[in-house]
Amino acid sequence: MALLLCLVGVTAALAQGCLHCHSKFSEKFSFYRHHVNLKSWWVGDIPVSGALLTDWSDDTMKELHLAIPAEITREKLDQVATAVYQRMDQLYQGKMYFPEYFPNELRNIFREQVHLIQNAIIESRLDCQRRCGIFQYETISCNNCTDSHVTCFGYNCESSEQWESAVQGLLNYINNWHKQDVSMSLVSPAFRCLEPPHLANLTLEDAAECLKQH
Repeated sequence: MALLLCLVGVTAALAQGCLHCHSKFSEKFSFYRHHVNLKSWWVGDIPVSGALLTDWSDDTMKELHLAIPAEITREKLDQVATAVYQRMDQLYQGKMYFPEYFPNELRNIFREQVHLIQNAIIESRLDCQRRCGIFQYETISCNNCTDSHVTCFGYNCESSEQWESAVQGLLNYINNWHKQDVSMSLVSPAFRCLEPPHLANLTLEDAAECLKQH
């Protein structure tokens, strides 16, 4: 039976969001909110667009729908942020838009951002699992923007000796965990797509469907 071990070290909650954790988020979204009244010919678009921007972080967490912790690496967060800011800056370079166009474009960018974050989190987890044995990588918690780390157990061992060493490493890790009294969560073995031999041919799209909660 496959076992996916996930250890996440975080501190007290500070804020919510994924993109919210990026260093330029406050500056960028402050600009977007303060200039929203210049982007539509129809006054009704202004409060709608303002609400979308104000609730961006909380709505992101609601829409992620992941069955694994929302932990993203700094590198991938930078990639997501760059893509989102580029789309937003292009939208704001235009003059005033026809009614409903501006808030609809904000929704499109928001949905694209959610998809990018989902893929980034899942891709890092799959890369981790494709190793042999215990592996850890540094992340940022999307729940509270604090430094965190994810530890997983990979099945990609090329020999029985490597597998025995990997299992022994897992046992040692669990023993150390009990000694340190660190919080641990286990992803259910019901995720068959993450079990060998499926892992070798697993695509990011297949994994996304497996890990998303429906």
